[in-house]
Amino acid sequence: MFKCDKCGECCRNLYRSSIYDQLHNGDGICRYLKGNICSIYESRPLICRVDESYHAFFQDKLTYEDYLQLNYECCGILKSKREETLCQYHYG
Repeated sequence: MFKCDKCGECCRNLYRSSIYDQLHNGDGICRYLKGNICSIYESRPLICRVDESYHAFFQDKLTYEDYLQLNYECCGILKSKREETLCQYHYG
């Protein structure tokens, strides 16, 4: 099971994939994100459900372990880019 720490970075970077276009208003931030929490979490779209998306879209393409690893890697990249941006903002 994917362990999310609820940082909200994935929901702030929807512009990176067109599959999320209907979830934001052109700014790349999910319209349902409130703070770092999804306001429709229990009824969020399938594409936002990491574990269920695996079974629906990816199980014929890669192992569950590889899928989780890719998700964690992407999560780390988004977090590191946020840190970069924060550092540039604070320290020029």
